Amino acid sequence: MSGPTHRRRPRGFGRGAALTLVFASVLATAAATGSLPKGDERAAAIKARSVASTVDRDEIAAAAAEAVADGKSSTEAAEKVVSRSGDRWGAVYDEREYEEFEQALDGSYTGVGLAAKRSAAGLVAVARVQPGGPAYLAGIEPGDLLLTVDGRRIDRRPVSEVVALLRGDRTSAGVGTTVVLTVQRGVTGPARTLTLTRARLTTEAVTVRRIGAKQLGSDRSDSSGAVLIKVDSFPKGSGARIRDAVRDAPVGAGVLLDLRGNSGGLVTEAAVAASGFLDGGLVATYDVHGAQRALYATRGGDTVRPVVVLVDGGTMSAAELLTGALQDRGRAVTVGSRTFGKGSVQMPSKLPGGSVAELTVGHYRTPAGRSVDGRGITPDLVVSSRALQRAETVLSGLGGGS
Repeated sequence: MSGPTHRRRPRGFGRGAALTLVFASVLATAAATGSLPKGDERAAAIKARSVASTVDRDEIAAAAAEAVADGKSSTEAAEKVVSRSGDRWGAVYDEREYEEFEQALDGSYTGVGLAAKRSAAGLVAVARVQPGGPAYLAGIEPGDLLLTVDGRRIDRRPVSEVVALLRGDRTSAGVGTTVVLTVQRGVTGPARTLTLTRARLTTEAVTVRRIGAKQLGSDRSDSSGAVLIKVDSFPKGSGARIRDAVRDAPVGAGVLLDLRGNSGGLVTEAAVAASGFLDGGLVATYDVHGAQRALYATRGGDTVRPVVVLVDGGTMSAAELLTGALQDRGRAVTVGSRTFGKGSVQMPSKLPGGSVAELTVGHYRTPAGRSVDGRGITPDLVVSSRALQRAETVLSGLGGGS
């Protein structure tokens, strides 16, 4: 969508694109509020490397304070220090950006309610339109081509930059601000110029639907088929939604858990989601400045229902944590392509001038002790095309029916 997602890209992206994609699956907000589980002494027996940021928080704070004293931007001064540090996932937000981050973790964002993708012809097309959002009300439909954003041609720009333009920069974004789009219906349709007003929108991170069920009569169906749970990210409440979807699935129905393109979110929510498939036990370990912690599933999950997890190169961080837990615990068959490889832990620090720096303080590991960062997770069945169909076939073979 045109608001922030819970994703970070490596340093080196343009600032606009990076800030749009910067809200990754990190422990930051949960850790800052004390809502992370404390783990127990067993976690100390699991060795995990502690890779802290190469830049000291005091150094960043000093740069920010000096900038404030000189009447300059504390955010830009701090970002320069972080950029030199080599911290791949380190980031600095101004107050508005960090507010957007926290709102995103609550499942909302500011934008026009559309997602963009690269079409088969190499053009920028609308992938999804959020019902009730500004783009929907303007008549934009999936498949429409985006030609310009605020007068800038976008056909040669990366999709991430297009999303950044839709969201706006630190001076132009916000509820009530406008963005002008040139939209075309198909390659031969007339071009339309539309002015959309950005609004506060609620994300629908988890969607659930039945697939493959055979009708037995006009008002009932049998218990065959499967439940497809598509998870785009892990904001607050998403874990319970997944857990409840598993609990409410018909008897005999398998579960396809689609984590493709999942940009991450709160790892605590991923642990709650894991509780839907596990009867307690370890979900992941992580280290913060060398201190070992652990995340556990709660007891009472469904340990019988067949499960297949779909992943790809866009499956990141909290989604990788969940995938690794289900794979290591022998609870699911994973299908697709190798995941992104974002397994680092960031912590926030408030800076002079109101900005916030997030620095890498450690990494997490799967229950079997595998490091995800920079490596990703290789699925049990690697497929390059028709992944959903292959996953349905696998699930059917497990007795989940599809």
